[in-house]
Amino acid sequence: MGSPDSTSTQYNQLKETEELTIWEALIPVIALVAMLFFNVFYVFGDDALSGSNQFILLLGAAIAAIVGYFKKVKYKYMLEMVAENVKSTTGALLILLLVGALAGTWLVSGIIPSMIYYGLQILNPTFFLVASVIICSVISIATGSSWTTSATVGIALIGIGNTLGISEGMTAGAVLSGAYFGDKMSPLSDTTNLAPAMAGSELFDHIKYMAYTTVPTIIITLIIFLIIGLNIETNGSPDITDKLEAINGAFNISPWLFCVPLIVIVLIVKKTPPLVALLLGTLFGAVASIITQPQIVMSIADASVLNFESAYKGIMKAITVDTAVETSSVELNDLFTTGGMNGMLGTIWLIICAMVFGGVMEAIGALSRISKTLLNLATTTFGLFASTVTSCLALNVTASDQYLSIVVPGKMFKKAYEDRGLAPENLSRTIEDSGTVTSVLIPWNTCGAYQSGVLGVSVADYFVFAFFNWISPFMTLLFAAFSIKIKKLVKS
Repeated sequence: MGSPDSTSTQYNQLKETEELTIWEALIPVIALVAMLFFNVFYVFGDDALSGSNQFILLLGAAIAAIVGYFKKVKYKYMLEMVAENVKSTTGALLILLLVGALAGTWLVSGIIPSMIYYGLQILNPTFFLVASVIICSVISIATGSSWTTSATVGIALIGIGNTLGISEGMTAGAVLSGAYFGDKMSPLSDTTNLAPAMAGSELFDHIKYMAYTTVPTIIITLIIFLIIGLNIETNGSPDITDKLEAINGAFNISPWLFCVPLIVIVLIVKKTPPLVALLLGTLFGAVASIITQPQIVMSIADASVLNFESAYKGIMKAITVDTAVETSSVELNDLFTTGGMNGMLGTIWLIICAMVFGGVMEAIGALSRISKTLLNLATTTFGLFASTVTSCLALNVTASDQYLSIVVPGKMFKKAYEDRGLAPENLSRTIEDSGTVTSVLIPWNTCGAYQSGVLGVSVADYFVFAFFNWISPFMTLLFAAFSIKIKKLVKS
């Protein structure tokens, strides 16, 4: 809630502002999508997120400000709304920094490598596809990255699948289904942090609410792959000895390391504030690093002896900057790399620029005008959900980037959900169910281009078998159609 002064200022501004028509409100959105499409599709491709997309969001805000100028919206008021928008993401930005810190200590401590080590041992020829989904799910949850999962273990599974006589399309579909399930459900994932930041929900509330649609989808996916696995002929057996030896050679692997993530899970279940849970998880990971992986801590610190100074330096570097642990397996080395807090700055930059665009759009009355139109068109709750899904899919096709399919609909539909009396978790879940996971199904989207290039399998070949990815938007619409777990907004 704003202060009485800010409410009064907003009321006075609204009295002076000329109301936008729907087409005037859409000018900045159309311009933004066109610029992003050109930037991603014709110029930068996968590198667009390194900065150019963020600047285009600022250009979109500038276009919105020009529209506002002609509608007599004061420059000072637009800046005030931007400040309010950025302020609303303070918690999300801090969580992102701590997520990067936690990823650093969990890598160095051997927690993430242990998850991968034990996960790889559940491979079986008949249940290979099911096992691939499970392995990639575990690794993606642990790392928070579908891209890293597919580029490391995913490539290895494609090779193993080939030796078993399983088509690359099937294996790739299993890899991506597991990778994107883990990406969605991991608090370490940038998209999982970005969606609630845009919609106005809390990270762990978002994950909990997303589980209602995501868990049934992954269960259906596993059943389908189980049926396929029981009805195809395989030959030989998977050889992963070299990879297990590589992990064991670089880290001291132990099931005791799972105590740290277990503690964090208990804290989350006990409704501990996310910042506290993540900070404690980071610190416990740091302690585990010193106890179980002293040789890695010394290596990061460029020291030959483990003492207070070298331990402090090694842990701080793991928390804050790029850290890599090399193994004897070239294929796995990328998996054991983390950017720490520094690795989250790109996503933070994206959120801030998105908030600038959203703040100006809100100040000129564009978001409320679009929201009003959407509510008039979507006369039912299902219609609103369907409009959100359609917008996310359209942006994945036109803007060619999953982040933008989260950012733009998140800001555009936020007020529409509020006006309908729906909690923000509904919006954050829907844009993840339809924006995050479907990006990999579009060949010219950055995700589709990346995954097909890394795995060496065309989108056309794995499209049908990426069951989790294309079932997800149907699942969220099914829940909306039958009013299952549609959380209402609690009036304060």
